[in-house]
Amino acid sequence: MNRAPSFPASRRELWAWCCYDFANSSFSTLIITVAYSVYFVQVVAADVSLPGMAERLWFWGYAASMLVVALVSPVLGALADIRGIKRRVLIVSTLLCVTSTALLWFVARGDVILGLVIFGLANIGFDLGFVFCSAFLVELVSPQQMGRLSGYGWGFGYVGGLLSLALAYPFIVGGFADANLASYRLSFVVTALFFLIAALPTFLFLQERAQPRVMVPGLALWREVTRQLRHTARSLAAYRDLRRYFVAYLLYSDAINTVIVASGIFANKVLDFTPSDLIIYFLVTQITAGLGSVGFGFIADRIGATRSITITLLLWIGLVVGAAAVQTQAQFYLLGLVAGAALGANQSVSRTLLGRFTPLGRQGEFFGFFSVAGKFAAILGPIVYGEVTVWTGSQRWAVLSMAVFFLVGLAVFLGVDERRGMAAAQE
Repeated sequence: MNRAPSFPASRRELWAWCCYDFANSSFSTLIITVAYSVYFVQVVAADVSLPGMAERLWFWGYAASMLVVALVSPVLGALADIRGIKRRVLIVSTLLCVTSTALLWFVARGDVILGLVIFGLANIGFDLGFVFCSAFLVELVSPQQMGRLSGYGWGFGYVGGLLSLALAYPFIVGGFADANLASYRLSFVVTALFFLIAALPTFLFLQERAQPRVMVPGLALWREVTRQLRHTARSLAAYRDLRRYFVAYLLYSDAINTVIVASGIFANKVLDFTPSDLIIYFLVTQITAGLGSVGFGFIADRIGATRSITITLLLWIGLVVGAAAVQTQAQFYLLGLVAGAALGANQSVSRTLLGRFTPLGRQGEFFGFFSVAGKFAAILGPIVYGEVTVWTGSQRWAVLSMAVFFLVGLAVFLGVDERRGMAAAQE
């Protein structure tokens, strides 16, 4: 028997769910990839004397924020399932991200600690929001339609990335000249406003279907959360394919997250991309990423999510090898077109596969544990990238090191059986 949503979701609610991907893409695009990451390395930490140290500080700071998310998300997930408050946690997480993103305006040259702390808070809010919005996927459509809806969400998200890039372009185009830095920092405020306004349909129309399972106060509630987490950890033993998928996802998303975080810095430091060049580059890649996410959403529903993910991982292996050898901006643009499609496809289908492997009514817990895998992944990869950059003096070796993560992740993932995993979730 196929699982079904607890009750049919309206078109308006499906659209509202997709709006969150549209909204949060502004943060992932401008803060993590294009604008703030490069600003931190080139301006905030520019006076750090040791070669490669600015990059090291950035990647260690990013990894620290991911560690917090990895520790917090399972607890919040269990609490959200017990109390039926996924929507409420989603809103609070978003407001944390939006507020912290706007506060990045105050980060100036030399404010290394302040810049890392504020960014860390913003990134924690961003990732928690993503986890809890994704957890609604299981309630909205049947497993056979999850690939399509997830693909629409990611595709709409890349449209949001395009629009936010276009809105930020006038503030960023002047680069890092002292006379333009105040304008450049305004792009962070624009990002925060875009995120908040675009997320309003999600806040207004996405419904909380879960009913509170336990209504106990204070310490008793946290005992119940702890009991639920222990139960979830033990029950994972019954989900053989989900458990194996967690391990594979940890490995390959490690590399993908690192490439996303490093791509703007790599283009700027290795290939001399200016801020305006970066905007144009990511405008192009957002288009192919949107096409990849929507296209593979349909493909995943037709040939299966596991086959679709395997295709994207093979593409990623070729891409990082190519990036390590690239010599011209034109070559990097070409790689970016393929990388965008591979990124959108992998993100969309990875979320779909987790949705198919998740028992109805336990989304918060399982997506919380999924977040643990992803966030621990996001700790190791950036640290490896930063350290390889410092020790070799070259980001080319650092990006090539990501191929190891992709290869091992693919080897583990090939043992995942999608039909068996879905059957376990239905039972």
